[in-house]
Amino acid sequence: MLGGEPREASTAVSPERSSAHLKRIGPNEKAEAPGAIAGGPRARRAALRAPGERRTIADMTLPARPQRHATAADLLAIPEAERFHEIIDGELIRKAAPSWSHGRTQARMTTRVSDPYDRPPGRRGPGGWWFVTEVEIELEPDQVYRPDIAGWRRERLAAPPTEFPVRARPDWVCEVLSPSNASNDTVKKLRTYHRCQVPHYWILDPLHGTLTVLRWTEGGYLLAATAGRGDRIRAEPFEAIELDVSELFGDEDEAVQAEKDDT
Repeated sequence: MLGGEPREASTAVSPERSSAHLKRIGPNEKAEAPGAIAGGPRARRAALRAPGERRTIADMTLPARPQRHATAADLLAIPEAERFHEIIDGELIRKAAPSWSHGRTQARMTTRVSDPYDRPPGRRGPGGWWFVTEVEIELEPDQVYRPDIAGWRRERLAAPPTEFPVRARPDWVCEVLSPSNASNDTVKKLRTYHRCQVPHYWILDPLHGTLTVLRWTEGGYLLAATAGRGDRIRAEPFEAIELDVSELFGDEDEAVQAEKDDT
């Protein structure tokens, strides 16, 4: 009021007034604190906004649900004839359809290592390994891969596993890069192979005609060797054989065809 002594606003509520405004609460109901605003969190925020104040993103969005990581069970749910997938960092991803150069390189590399090595030791060639192509291997529950080629030393794996997916950690993995998803092999899967201590990781790149040989160390993969078209190399763990890198990429097929075209 203007003039005179100011009077304090009374916050007391007379018994008569309070009893007139009491609400009966049933046995299963919860009493609200004096001054509480009815409704959920969104209604309370709306009531507290000043006139003309815009809604915030928090008012308009719901809390994000945690994303469930895919597992081997999700792979099994896909019909076998349509199952060309991997689980990378918990995400179910279909592998890129192989090109001619990808498939040819994969076949050539498989043949070159399996012929001398895929047998018990002491027979023809050095032996001592198992090799498979495109088999699901569970390295971790949310990391289930289909390496282009994988190998196990027979001294570690006495018999071929029958479980699905295979859970025995391979001793050697070879991936053939596809341009559409090369980073899966050179970054994401490389990290997992190292974390799971895969001793040897080879990367074949048909586009650039290179072979990269990596060796596991505690601090990261060590670049053991690189080779390109025209090179011949003895690379661990298969030093007993010499590899013609051009042959791995099928270059001699093109040379033979060129000679036929010239005649």
